[in-house]
Amino acid sequence: MAKKGINRINIPKQGYIDFDEYIRQGEPSKKEKACIWQTAIGLQAVDGLQTSDYLKATACKHIEGEIDIDEARELIKSYYQSKTQREPDDEEKQEADKVSANITKILSSQTLDFSTGGYISVHRRIFDGVFKHAGKLRDYDITKREWVLDSDTVNYLNWEDLRRAIDYDISHEKEFSYKGISPDAMVEHITQFVSGLWQIHAFCEGNTRTTAVFTILYLRSIGFKVDNSLFAQHSWYFRNALVRANYKNAIKGIDYTSVYLERFFRNLLLGEKWDLRNRYLHIHATDEWNVQPKLNIPTRTPQVQTEHPISTPQVKDKLHTSNPYILELIQVIGVQEMSVKEMLTAIGLKERKNFLNLYLNPAVSDGYVRLLYPNSPRHPRQKYLLTVKGLAVYDECVKSK
Repeated sequence: MAKKGINRINIPKQGYIDFDEYIRQGEPSKKEKACIWQTAIGLQAVDGLQTSDYLKATACKHIEGEIDIDEARELIKSYYQSKTQREPDDEEKQEADKVSANITKILSSQTLDFSTGGYISVHRRIFDGVFKHAGKLRDYDITKREWVLDSDTVNYLNWEDLRRAIDYDISHEKEFSYKGISPDAMVEHITQFVSGLWQIHAFCEGNTRTTAVFTILYLRSIGFKVDNSLFAQHSWYFRNALVRANYKNAIKGIDYTSVYLERFFRNLLLGEKWDLRNRYLHIHATDEWNVQPKLNIPTRTPQVQTEHPISTPQVKDKLHTSNPYILELIQVIGVQEMSVKEMLTAIGLKERKNFLNLYLNPAVSDGYVRLLYPNSPRHPRQKYLLTVKGLAVYDECVKSK
């Protein structure tokens, strides 16, 4: 039953709610609510779910201040309890509606328990009234067929070690200091943390939505003003980027690549404008979708500042190099992540010392190439990939061919 005094909501014609209009012209409080609802609804796409017109009408009432979020959640619950005419997609819409309202309530709060218990609690709160296993760690191993992997699966963590793994990731993140590091290093670290937390896949269902909400809350708690629209508009890209960051197949010649997820966070935190479309992420992308472009116009002002101008997106950088060795290395690496051995083979060299002196070290020093694990130069899985600056040169090389 809905709370006393709350009437059933009339659905607008065609169920259309223009959240963007609220965001563009609404009062600050309405704009904030609209942003949160848009994010909550957009995140349902990671599991192929769509909300109902009734949910959108309820969201409108909440944005307008006619009801509070708890009344909105109660209305949605009552709507499905009293609905007499059932439709084939009712079960999926009910999940999407209830989860969207729950996420809106969570994101409306400014609090976060940054701990294993807090992470599990976020899952429980998101799926309250939806899953019987809300807030419970899975007790079996899982696999999931992924479109972006040609129906292959990521190797998720075994169920016996779930809590230990979450403890490890969160405790290490608590100990990490962001003080004095460059924006590039900041984004790289956040990418690795979120990727690792998601790969644990602690729950039977709802892992991506839980990770997204927890990430938004965490980034807020350490000072970022998170642009929720990226999660709203590109939640499916966010999930597929997480998949690619945690997939390796030696037979197919595919290695872990965090570059796509990093580009999501570069848009989110640095105001860059990478084209976040899923076709770039497929392991067998066609020639048309093989190079993910970056537009030149920033989406907004970067949120992080640095004393090192070369890392600041607002400063025009020297994109071209007269060093033929650096230029050759850039073209060899391209959009891949490569080890020293792989680069030596690709270039056709055998002498490691000469390669480091002539190619790799100058490319790293001049900001064209970076380490996948910058804080652990001798990491056993160390790889090298192009920076934004290096990718700009690479794109120019591709266009000139």
